[in-house]
Amino acid sequence: MDLTIIVPLFNEEESLSELYSWIERVMKENGLSYEVMFIDDGSTDGSWNIIESLRQEHPEVRGIKFRRNYGKSPALFCGFARAEGDIVVTMDADLQDSPEEVPEMVRMIREEGYDLVSGWKKKRYDGKLSKNLPSKLYNWTARKVTGIHLHDMNCGLKAYRREVVKNIEVYGEMHRYIPFLAKNAGFGKIGEKVVHHQARKYGVSKFGLNRFVNGYLDLMSLWFLNKFGKQPMHFFGLLGSLMFIVSFIAIIVLGASKLIALAHGIPARLVTDNPYFYITLTGMMLGTMLFLTGFIGELISRSSSSRNDYKIEKEM
Repeated sequence: MDLTIIVPLFNEEESLSELYSWIERVMKENGLSYEVMFIDDGSTDGSWNIIESLRQEHPEVRGIKFRRNYGKSPALFCGFARAEGDIVVTMDADLQDSPEEVPEMVRMIREEGYDLVSGWKKKRYDGKLSKNLPSKLYNWTARKVTGIHLHDMNCGLKAYRREVVKNIEVYGEMHRYIPFLAKNAGFGKIGEKVVHHQARKYGVSKFGLNRFVNGYLDLMSLWFLNKFGKQPMHFFGLLGSLMFIVSFIAIIVLGASKLIALAHGIPARLVTDNPYFYITLTGMMLGTMLFLTGFIGELISRSSSSRNDYKIEKEM
């Protein structure tokens, strides 16, 4: 099978039949064998009824229904686990992603050797300033932190080699950073294609501005886990040691200055009356706690069942 097209959705009953008809037409025009997997993320409208009726008429349609709303990442995780196509495509169900872009993305993977091709909605039609400015800042930050030069990291329209989705774990709200997860798993050839963005035809967006705050926190989590996940002592131990040493030297200087003053007959107040004494003492305690945090992190890391989970590409 050439393609598995995964469509996560939540309360999108108006658009599903139209979306499938559009996908079917494009796939047939390009001679691609395919399956469409609709992941119903706990919809409360008639979305699942539409999926069931599509399944009865079209054997290419598959469906998964969650008992409640879990989010986009769990939906993609379940879809990736069940995907059978050589290339896996993800797109949103709201008709803002065009299936017309899929054949060219497939060509880029097959002929140009990309592991992952991400869409870039260069010209958007949801032109709200409250969305576009945070989105630009978010993507700029993501490029700097991940080293992946994509203009639209969070675009829902993406195409992957099958091996990519089988070697990454999408959890929490990490769907925003699938290119980064793929890079960390050893799939470094990541491309981008300018795609057509359409205005939403039905319903309203299911995402609020809080996604930018959550996205930033998730990005920092991914960066830290990638950098220090298996060696937490390298971060906490170094930071704690530096803080302890600097604070210890500072407290020695305080004590020495008091002794020098007394040796010269100069009145000097008690060290404990000096606010710097308590600052340095706090620094030493924080340094010790950071060091112990790194030590405990190392113990947890060493006992993890995935500590030697390395991605092996070939073996003879």
